[in-house]
Amino acid sequence: MANTDDDVQLGVLLPIGQAQWGEGTDPRELVDFAVRAEGLGYSSLWVNDFLLTPRIEALTMLAAAAPVTSQVLLGTAALLPVLRRPVQAAQTLASIDLLSAGRLVLTVGAAFPGRFGLPQHELSGVPWERRFTRLDETVALWRQLWTDPGTASFHGDLLHFDGLPPMTAPRRPGGPPIWLGGGSPSALRRAGRQYDGWLPYPPSPAAYADGLAAARAAAAEAGRSAGDITPALFVSVVITDSVRAGREALEAFSQASYGLPLAQLETIQALAAGPPEYVAERLRGYVAAGARHLACRIATTSLAAQREQLDQVIKLRPLLAGA
Repeated sequence: MANTDDDVQLGVLLPIGQAQWGEGTDPRELVDFAVRAEGLGYSSLWVNDFLLTPRIEALTMLAAAAPVTSQVLLGTAALLPVLRRPVQAAQTLASIDLLSAGRLVLTVGAAFPGRFGLPQHELSGVPWERRFTRLDETVALWRQLWTDPGTASFHGDLLHFDGLPPMTAPRRPGGPPIWLGGGSPSALRRAGRQYDGWLPYPPSPAAYADGLAAARAAAAEAGRSAGDITPALFVSVVITDSVRAGREALEAFSQASYGLPLAQLETIQALAAGPPEYVAERLRGYVAAGARHLACRIATTSLAAQREQLDQVIKLRPLLAGA
């Protein structure tokens, strides 16, 4: 697995949403995209999970990428477990870990309120209320199924199972590492106490630093060390000739992907667009705040542009050294 200097790892999202690969493109080309990304030296390949727009389903994409790659981590950024039946999802995830020879990393999250959250729960037939409890219990169930196959029951506040069968065992002992997305006070406490990493997308390095400090404080209270939590960052990037061109690209991406103006999106998410040094400086701010694994989503709206950017974004790697 390729690493940057100073232990900063650079990953990239596979553009599984139709808004990112564009009309008239054969989505089977995404497999070649994954192979190309590994060949260029990216440390990881990521997919995000969404039910409301046309896309290749996240876990299906990882299953397709597993046998054609050999070194990169394969991750979710982030998976919404409540969209799936928990026992069946455990088998699917263990299968991907086996097919990838233990390269799976899971970031999980609960959907945000508003027009992107509640409809996904309604379509999945899962109550919106107590979604964080349901998320944590799903993760606890997965870990039990992967590590303690002799236990035939699971009883939480919301999830109850008896007669659990032996589960497909993942390649990695203990199962894939499970990171948490989100930056609310509750998410930070839970990341520190229960999860193996933290993958948020805060709009500023200062917000990232504050969140990481809170997660590490919660870890210490739970008897864990700071090293138990991988500090990662989800960030949308695009390399352009000028800052103005970068903002225009982000505006088009924000409208195509979310139906939101850039002015609104940049108050919510980490974004970096412009000439290479400008983007690198933005990312170095997050590295200085503690981020060590960057999951970069290329903010363009066609697969051809995604390919071009794939060659450009990897050139940021040496610019992050010494941050």
